[in-house]
This record gives sequence, C-alpha cells and structure tokens, in this order.
Amino acid sequence: MTNAKPWVNSMPSDQFELMRDILAAPSPIGLESAMTLGVLKPHFESFMPDSWEMRQFVGNAGVVWDSHPGEEDRFSIMLVGHADKIRMQVRKIGADGKIFINSDSFLPCTLIGHEVTVFSEDPDVPGKYRSLSGGTIEAMGAIHFSDPAQRTGDKGIRPNSLYLDLQIHGENKADQIKRLGLKPGDSILLDRPIKRGFSPDTFYGAYLDNGLGCFVTAEVARLVVEAGGTDHVRVLYAIASHEEIGRFGSRVLAGEMAPDVLIAIDVNHDYVAAPGIGDRNMQPLEMGKGFTLTTGAIVSEQLNARIKRAATTEDIPVQIDVSGRDTGTDGMAAVLASVDSAATSVGFPTRNMHTISESGHTGDVLAAIHALTATILAMDKDKVTAETFQNSHPRLDQVTAITHQGFAKLEKNKGEDKA
Repeated sequence: MTNAKPWVNSMPSDQFELMRDILAAPSPIGLESAMTLGVLKPHFESFMPDSWEMRQFVGNAGVVWDSHPGEEDRFSIMLVGHADKIRMQVRKIGADGKIFINSDSFLPCTLIGHEVTVFSEDPDVPGKYRSLSGGTIEAMGAIHFSDPAQRTGDKGIRPNSLYLDLQIHGENKADQIKRLGLKPGDSILLDRPIKRGFSPDTFYGAYLDNGLGCFVTAEVARLVVEAGGTDHVRVLYAIASHEEIGRFGSRVLAGEMAPDVLIAIDVNHDYVAAPGIGDRNMQPLEMGKGFTLTTGAIVSEQLNARIKRAATTEDIPVQIDVSGRDTGTDGMAAVLASVDSAATSVGFPTRNMHTISESGHTGDVLAAIHALTATILAMDKDKVTAETFQNSHPRLDQVTAITHQGFAKLEKNKGEDKA
C-alpha cells in the first residue's frame, strides 16, 4: 500500500466526489446503464491498461471489466457490486391528479414528503426517456385528514395509499398528467445525493445500497493497476443489475464468466446503532470499526481466511458478520448459477438502509477497498490456482484440541509477550 493506513484518514475530496457521482447516477432496477456506462465506464477508461476489455450483455446493463480477456484457463477472481437502485413505480393516475405508486422495498412511512425524480418514456418515441423533478411522495395530505390511530402511531401508512404529488391544479387534472406522458411502470427515484455528515468521516444520502459496492469495485481495480496489475490472476470487476429483485443480474454474470472466486461487495447494517433490536442479540457490527466479512451460508472459509490474513498484514480492521442459509447479497450468484466458485461477501455497516438518509463511514469503505486490493495482490503473488482451493478445504477432523491447562498456558504466554 502506498499510504500508511489510508482508512484512518479522511477520504480525499476527489475520491468522495467519485463516490457521490456513482451513487447519484439514475439507475433504477432494469435501467442501470447511467451508472455502468455513464459514470463507471469513463472512470475505468481513465486508468485501465489497453489490454483490458469491457464485457457487456444482451439482457441487462451489467458490465464486467476483464484484466485478461480470453484467458478462460487462468485462475479468476470476480468482484461484484450491483448498480440497480430500489425504485418506486407509477401504478395508476387518479382523476384528482394523484399519481399512485408502489413502494417496492421502501417502508411507506419513510417516503412521505421527500422529493423525487420521475423517469418517463416518451410516448411518441419509445425507448427515449425524459425526467420530471419537483414532485414529492405523499399519502395523507395533512395531519388534519389522517386517521386518529395514525396520529397516535397505532396505525401506519399503507403502501397502496402512496402517491406522487406534482402539484397539478385546475381542470382535468388526470388529462394534464396523461399529456405529460406519465404511465404505469415509470420509475421514480429519491432525490438526495450524498453529503458529508456531521460527525468526522461520515456521509449520508440516498442509495448507498449499492452504489458503494460499485465504488469499491472500481477503486480496487484502480489500486491494483497502480500496484502493477496481476501476473497470474485474472480479475473480473463486475457491476451487476437486478440485485434488488432477486439477484438476477449477478447470477447471469457468474454463469457467463464462471469465476473461480466470487466476492460480493454490498452494504451491511450497523446493528449496534439499530433501534429496538437489542433482544435479537445481533452481531455487534458498528460504523467506523472496519469492513465486514460474512461467514456462514455458502461462504468459503478458506477464502475468508485469505482475506483476513491480507487485512491483518495491512493492519486493516475487519468485523465478522453471520449469515444462515443465504448471504442476502450477490455472494450467492455463483451457486445460483450452478458455477463452482469459492464465494464470500464483503460490506460496510450503514444506518437507515432503504431510506433517503442512509449513512456510512468513509473509513469502513476505504478499509474494504484496501483489504480487497491486498487480497488480490497476495493471491497473485502466491500464484493461487483452482487446485490451491480444491486441496486446502479446512479439515475439522485435524483440529487442535484446547484443554483448560492448554488455555491457561496460552494466556500466560500472551501476558509474557505483552510484557
């Protein structure tokens, strides 16, 4: 690494601006190319060697930057961020000018009053899109019209009561809206680019999920190139589509590229700060204490061990996350595509996920970037192959047993070492 512990320093302004631009790209589910081609493609072209190649796909706007195109026999590592954003959609245009919407994966109560941008296909030129700004998401109109139970908090807001308010007035309100060309299915995105937060090294805004994973993937690529690239390992820097509706994009990328290693990069939760979940006894992930590494589900523990060793060597803080049957991320892509890959998920604790005020810590993001860079460079230096993984699965029948006496001796030795 060129900088000593860059994850403990504030993120430089140019790097923060890149992160903001990636997160701000209008890339709702199924329409992700504003991020993949509009922001990330120029960024990759600014540093990648001429020998690299960008792979595109027929059925989705996902992309893969390939460090060794055409070398299918070379050991490969795929990093995956996902570009698609949770979007609201127009459902129905009411006679009174209300444009009813669905809330997708947002809690309805988190949307009220927020400014949005509508992306609408031009009815006269199918395939061409326009944007409308200045609207807000509403449900009740005013507290004076709400149900008494809503005022006390005993009753919430129903998803089917949400509507987009464009402040339409006058006669024939529905006709006014229809003349604009709005129609069911049009995508709606929250309008709040990230800003630096009040506390040091924090930031907040919409769509950290998962522009952050795309930002990390791109920055790892840049740092690997600056370090001289890889001689033995083929790296596939992937940006997937359709994650938010079932991780359908990443499984296509994994199926097409068949990587030996797949590492998903996605947001995680700050469980320590999460309100009202103390009795769930969640793992104590926390903003500002490093990147997260998932264990459980289909995760390869030997891959995790390599990431932890690289992080330890660089003195990068890591927090362990726990999954059951499913990582909940693109880390599942290879197995869902029936591809044999060693897989895991890397992330960063965030707060207020799936709201307009998601927040994170730049140190955690930088820690993930540098840990993954160190992991790739170490695997390249070790000339890792598929056989390396095939022949080094952990053997729990060959473990070291710890007795009470052995534990006491270990603790004593630790104390002497500190002294």
